[in-house]
Amino acid sequence: MKKLLIVFVLIISQLSFAQTAKEIIDKNIELSGGLTNWKLLNSVFLQGKVILGIKDEYPIKIYQQRPNLTKTVITIGGKDTAIEGYDGSKGYAMNYATNKIQEYKEYIPESFDNDFIDWENKGFEAKYLGKEKVGEIYCHKVELTKNVNKNYYYFDTKSFMLLKEIKKDETLTYSDYKKVGNLMMPFRLESSSAKKDGDYVMLLNKVEINKVFPANSFKF
Repeated sequence: MKKLLIVFVLIISQLSFAQTAKEIIDKNIELSGGLTNWKLLNSVFLQGKVILGIKDEYPIKIYQQRPNLTKTVITIGGKDTAIEGYDGSKGYAMNYATNKIQEYKEYIPESFDNDFIDWENKGFEAKYLGKEKVGEIYCHKVELTKNVNKNYYYFDTKSFMLLKEIKKDETLTYSDYKKVGNLMMPFRLESSSAKKDGDYVMLLNKVEINKVFPANSFKF
């Protein structure tokens, strides 16, 4: 009887954790703009500056369009230079050894939507891992698993905004949220990794949504 009781408690506990993870994700989507507005998002234009290391600072522009088109441009010596992107069929990235943009056949574009939008239909499993601090802020920690890949997300317990994301080889932190149209967007993003060579801080001064880009915007 005791064994049956323990099994029952474990099952209820697991169901409770799964439901809590779903509730946290749903709350984030709701408070950051709502599922309908996120699904109506077709393009994003980001503008600001990126800081590499201590002193290297460059103006940056990022173009993103559904379903997975993207292009990142930085300004060097007053000249706009595309450094990475995906044109719908081919991926490109800067080869810093030759200082030229080149095609990468195995380039995998990121999804336009974040993982939370329709996460269940995308094949993710969600698990609530309790509360942890990000800096001085208490956050709900949620794990999303797909196949063998596990990503961890930290949501502010008060605002439910995403403050931190841990991927396989990268940690991203988000802050300075502002309203853009009907959506809440972070205007500060920091990326760090174990190698440290790709670490950066991005500070945005402009975010535009559902902007119509010229037809050649994603050409390289």
